[in-house]
Amino acid sequence: MIVTKLALPRRTFLRGVGATLALPLLDAMIPALTAAEKTAAAPIRRLGFVYIPMGTHQPMWTPAQQGRITELSPILTSLTPHLNHTTVLSNLDLKNAYSGGADHTTAHAAFLSGVKAKRTDGSDYELGTTVDQIAARQISTQTPLPSLELATDFNYVVGNCDNGYACIYMNSMAWSNPTTPLPTEANPRVVFERMFGDGGTLAQRQADLRENASILDGLMSSMTSLQRRLGAGDRSKLSNYLDSVREVERRIERAEQQDPDAMPTALERPIGAPQDWEDHVKLMFELQVLAFQADITRVITFQVSREVSTRTYPQIGVLEGHHPISHHQLDPVKIAQLTKISGYHVSLFAYYLERLKATQDGSGTLLDNSLILLGSGLGNPDVHDHTNLPIVVAGGGSGSHVGGRHIMCAKGTPMTNLLVTMLDKSGVNVERFADSTGTIEEL
Repeated sequence: MIVTKLALPRRTFLRGVGATLALPLLDAMIPALTAAEKTAAAPIRRLGFVYIPMGTHQPMWTPAQQGRITELSPILTSLTPHLNHTTVLSNLDLKNAYSGGADHTTAHAAFLSGVKAKRTDGSDYELGTTVDQIAARQISTQTPLPSLELATDFNYVVGNCDNGYACIYMNSMAWSNPTTPLPTEANPRVVFERMFGDGGTLAQRQADLRENASILDGLMSSMTSLQRRLGAGDRSKLSNYLDSVREVERRIERAEQQDPDAMPTALERPIGAPQDWEDHVKLMFELQVLAFQADITRVITFQVSREVSTRTYPQIGVLEGHHPISHHQLDPVKIAQLTKISGYHVSLFAYYLERLKATQDGSGTLLDNSLILLGSGLGNPDVHDHTNLPIVVAGGGSGSHVGGRHIMCAKGTPMTNLLVTMLDKSGVNVERFADSTGTIEEL
């Protein structure tokens, strides 16, 4: 660590004309902390929740061995470079997702709430406060945004989505209280502006940015002044961070230039999302890395794809829709296709972990100081069950989590036990959450 005469507070921003930019953790911020703050605060802990729809084919998901493992299953093989940060958990159940006919909707609704959704297709919907929001109230109190709620599907689905259940249960992953769902955002431009934009209406900021003016252009004076006062290590960190911000801006600008007139006007689809779905997913993951790096928020939820999605995946040779394939009826061809889709989703999650691992955070990396949950609210999609969910926990949890393991929980262990455990490892203590019966001590 290089200590300079400059001492910056952790919540330091560069300010320019029409823009404000949060800074990543720099060595120059460490001397500004008191001894008590150093003891109490280090390091920052972050929580992420990534949802994949329609379960999986468990025999190809579940590792062959229990306890310490050196090899992952075929679906999870792309996580091998991050094995030491990865734990697979089996036999977790989501009992309150059973609905008697609307299991896709209730799988998504119960995943982070552990609560049975009220059956209604009107505005009197009711669920429960989700675990991410419980965490945000304690670990994101000092950040500009308490949480981020992201997706890749735009929330144009309304009304009755599944056997009398309102579409809001499928659209919103996070709920701040039992009657207040938090809308997801799928437009990278809007997410970027929430994180870094400053001043004027959303329409005004979009107009300014569409004129190819980077938000960083208005910050050059203060940026140059700050860099002259930093040590060499901090200058390098700041330069890398600003390069990352610029790259996200460039990718959003490229996405906006892709065939805007070809977009279906009936959906009033916002600008800023790449046409290629994989590029869209990766860009949303890049934004999450930036949000954690700049300490804009410490809690993020991300819906990779919506339940009952009929998205096809020609890039991996799957031309039939995901939802029809998930009802495979033991057809080996469909099982192979479902396995491909699950493996593809996991490979995109591996990309996210790689970006977190490549980003310095204090004396470690963002991956070292995060706990990220990947999973689905369905187990075997062919029969719509919520038993033995596909679940992975990744990251170091600021020293609270050691990976390289497959934890075989007792059959019927509530999924909420894992959520309570993740809260505990993030410094958020709750006695009970929804139908939890305890914690998962092995994790």
